[in-house]
Amino acid sequence: MIENLVSRRNFLKGTALATAGLVLAVQLPDSVRRAVAAAGDQQSFVPNAFVKIDGDGITLIMPHTEVGQGIYTSSAMLMAEELELDLDQVKVEAAPPDISKYMDPILYDQATGGSTSTRSDWMRLREAGAAARIMLVEAAAEGWGVPPGECRVAQGVIYHDNSGKTATYVDIASRAASRQVPKEIKLKEPSQFRLIGTKAKRIDTPAKVNGSLVYGIDTRFPGMGYATLVMAPVKGGRIARMDEAAAKAVRGVRDIVRTDDAVAVIGDHMWAAKQGVDALGVEWDHGPNSSVNNASIVTEMNEVSMKQGVVVRDQNDARSVIDNAATKLDAIYHSPFLSHSPLEPLNCTLHIENDKAELWVGTQVPVRAQKAVADATGLAPEKVTVNNQLMGGAFGRRLDIDSIEIAARLLKDIRYPVKVVWTREQDMTHDFYRPYYYDRVAAGLDDSGRLVGRTHRVTGSSVFARWAPAAFINGVDPDAVDCAAETPYDEDAVLADYVRHEPAGVTTSWWRGVGATHNLFVVESFVDEMAHATGQDPLEFRRRMLTKNPRGLAVLNLAAEKAGWGEKLPPGRGRGISLQVAFGSYLAHILDIEITSRKQIKLVRSILAVDCGIVINPDTVRAQMEGGVLFGLGTAMFNEVTFTDGKVDQTNFDTYRILRINEAPKVEVYQVESGEKPGGVGEAGTAAAAGALANAIFSATGRRIRSLPLSQGAVK
Repeated sequence: MIENLVSRRNFLKGTALATAGLVLAVQLPDSVRRAVAAAGDQQSFVPNAFVKIDGDGITLIMPHTEVGQGIYTSSAMLMAEELELDLDQVKVEAAPPDISKYMDPILYDQATGGSTSTRSDWMRLREAGAAARIMLVEAAAEGWGVPPGECRVAQGVIYHDNSGKTATYVDIASRAASRQVPKEIKLKEPSQFRLIGTKAKRIDTPAKVNGSLVYGIDTRFPGMGYATLVMAPVKGGRIARMDEAAAKAVRGVRDIVRTDDAVAVIGDHMWAAKQGVDALGVEWDHGPNSSVNNASIVTEMNEVSMKQGVVVRDQNDARSVIDNAATKLDAIYHSPFLSHSPLEPLNCTLHIENDKAELWVGTQVPVRAQKAVADATGLAPEKVTVNNQLMGGAFGRRLDIDSIEIAARLLKDIRYPVKVVWTREQDMTHDFYRPYYYDRVAAGLDDSGRLVGRTHRVTGSSVFARWAPAAFINGVDPDAVDCAAETPYDEDAVLADYVRHEPAGVTTSWWRGVGATHNLFVVESFVDEMAHATGQDPLEFRRRMLTKNPRGLAVLNLAAEKAGWGEKLPPGRGRGISLQVAFGSYLAHILDIEITSRKQIKLVRSILAVDCGIVINPDTVRAQMEGGVLFGLGTAMFNEVTFTDGKVDQTNFDTYRILRINEAPKVEVYQVESGEKPGGVGEAGTAAAAGALANAIFSATGRRIRSLPLSQGAVK
């Protein structure tokens, strides 16, 4: 994890956004709170950055963005718990760009990613709610002339039972706005929770069902232009020629704007823009990356992976221990480039005026989005308003702001609002991809079959070196080695190192789980190899190595119990297992598969046992586990991004296909009751998929999978 491998202070010092604010401001200055309260005719109470109470009700100013993971509901539950509200009494409003108030304390950025949202909000949103409740009760008690301790709160109403007096939070908001924020805030004990730990319906479900929910792509204004674009198909390419007159002749085309590597057509509607782009007939100078092919990328990966990397963990001379071991194993694993391809393709709506700009977009990084428009237009960041919209998926793609940068550069001289929409083909072929990883692993086991030494060299590009250079310390990308340098198991001798290699013509980025997803495929597959090489049951082999990890052992045992591990499987069936500690959570996955009469892989049953600490909403955990593991299984079965002559071969879901409903296994999720602080769940299920799948295939066929995807074994 980042916090284990990177100096938090150095990380913050070096980020491009650090100058925007260094202190997480949960508490607003009194002068600011009073100014907000006095503004307009409505009486407002804004005790901190997250709580607002006015004539419109009670609002959570949400520091993280909703990408389908259910965080609007879970975080609202945290605040409502301490405010003594029911969930349906809370509205949620996306926070504006302001890193001084809304910085994620784990990511050191105003960002949503890395399965950090609940972990980051667990204390600060409860404290924000508790502080507001205390101030409201004190204000009511003062007005009634009674001690605050004689008052109680239920569902946003303050009661003084002795006198029969009551007041709602909205009634008392203006009086509370003048009070000092309490210095000491006592939070509820878990035994007092009313909401936390209960199954709550997601607050965004009704709007999704009736179609009223507005995503970024739904933004619409009278007189707005619609734009789509065509970009260089090879990274580094430039426009050679195009027929601008033909595009302008298309009915409904308003304007054509271009940069060196992209051109957009703006129309009265999307169809006019699309026809205009087609009429351009753009020809390209593909530039220096036109010879990039997958075979050359893998060849380079193999060559650089033979060199010693930057050492991440060096414990007890692992190489010598392996050399002297009774049983020696080594292997090479491949993990491909992957596309994000969320259901909602990249889009943004931008209205640039002479002295200001306004952006409507679904983004995981609102401050970076604001800066992208400011840099392109020359405006000061505070002159750029960002309206953060809900997103139809992201998987890490919207942690980058390239689509906003491109739109702002293209539209900087346009003075009416324009919605720019990437087609599915543009979205897929101009993605920032999950890195290709090339792993060399080795292990030694003693006469009793106990692991005595392990080495793991990760070769791949560094997302951190590009996205947050300050986190790329001493040549190590902490995400690239996540779950490779440290495993859940007892280990005496370990050598883990990292070789950075940036393939030409490819930009890489975050992807649902990134390093953990790839490393757990490698580590858990190789652990299985160790077990079978020494004639041990894969479950018992793992149990023997968990003497110092009771939480890991607990989820492993629970999954094994629910799966019926040890039962004889019918012919053609296989069962695989994986274990992980990732994103602050413990997870075991057991997968049953069947090899059909047509030699195809059928996913039968997926059993997940998870200990993610204190659970906010059990339904959210289950949904994330189900969605995550299906996402990961489909990816492992089918997905890869390849290059031919510098161009991406996969252009839509016919060539980059996803798991279909009829191919999905039955998924069972079992949650361990825990008093530990919350862990992340958004990416954990995805990371658990590939290793269990590879091990299940070996169980069924005796064939060891060391390279993904498994597209040659189509799922029925």
